[in-house]
This record gives sequence, structure tokens and C-alpha cells, in this order.
Amino acid sequence: MDYQRLSKEMSYALRHAPHEYELELDEYGWVEIEQLISSLQEQPVWRHISEQDFHTMIERSDKKRHEIKDGKIRALYGHSTPKKIVKEEKAPPDLLYHGTPQRFVASILANGLKPKSRQYVHLSEEKDTALQVGKRRDASPAILTIDAKRAYEDGVKFYHGNEMVWLADEIDHKYISVTANG
Repeated sequence: MDYQRLSKEMSYALRHAPHEYELELDEYGWVEIEQLISSLQEQPVWRHISEQDFHTMIERSDKKRHEIKDGKIRALYGHSTPKKIVKEEKAPPDLLYHGTPQRFVASILANGLKPKSRQYVHLSEEKDTALQVGKRRDASPAILTIDAKRAYEDGVKFYHGNEMVWLADEIDHKYISVTANG
């Protein structure tokens, strides 16, 4: 079983195209495991997929993109579906980080961070994680520091994506500074 490929397929189905898989996500992004299995089994490559494969995939993943609970499964973050997935608001750590290509820094410092095609802005608890994210699109990305404590105190809502990822609706430029270049 190629668990990395399974993770990518499930992320696409649960985050971006549930309609293509005929999945019915609830307001928190959960779908019945049996519904996802049935949909995936329509493709020859996933004909023998089982719930245990989902558990194994999640256990082996270092990025913790999915979770299973009470016979349901969901993607924890990264959604681009039109219907916004409801997240529970939480107080963030004092500082969060965001890795971005150099070419976007001036715009972000002027206009803030916006979710663009996603539902939320993605932030990291660690600079190294932000650097990895930024390197996906720029060999030497900028690392932005977010004054999350001050933003939260001023009414910006934060949501916990997983142990390393935090989400926000958007971040005003006044809470953002450039920490380093990758």
C-alpha cells in the first residue's frame, strides 16, 4: 500500500473536491468512513482499501493531515471548498510564523495575509516548519513573524489545525514582521 499516495488522494477528496467523490461533509468537515471507502473503491487502485489502511496512513504520516473519530474521518486543514469548514476558536501561542516567496513580502506587509484559494491563512508554530512551507515555492523564502498574542487580544480569531499548524481568517499587516530569509 502506497500510504503517501493514499494521503494525497484523501486530502484532495476531503479538502478540495468532495463533490467529485460524492462525499457529504458535515459542517466540521467529517464524512462517514464507509462513504469514503465506497467512493475510493470505485477506482481500481483503491479497490481493496480498508478502514485499517486509513489508520495506518495517519499513524505513519509526519504531517497529521487527517483524523478519525466515531466512524468518521476528516482533513484537519487546507480546505478550499466553497462551504467553509467550522473550526473551534483557540488562543494561539504568542508568536506564529508564515513562510512565503520573497515576491509576496511587499504585498503582505501592505495588505496582510489573506487565505486566497483556501478557507484560512495557514501559520506555523515553528520557524523551521514555516521555512519548509515557504521552500515549496521559493528556494529562499521569507519567514514572517506574526504577533499572534496581540492579534488575538485585538479580536483576530485563531483556530488550531493540528500540533504544528494554526489557522486564521486573515492577518492584518500590523501584526506581521519579516523575521528572516530562508
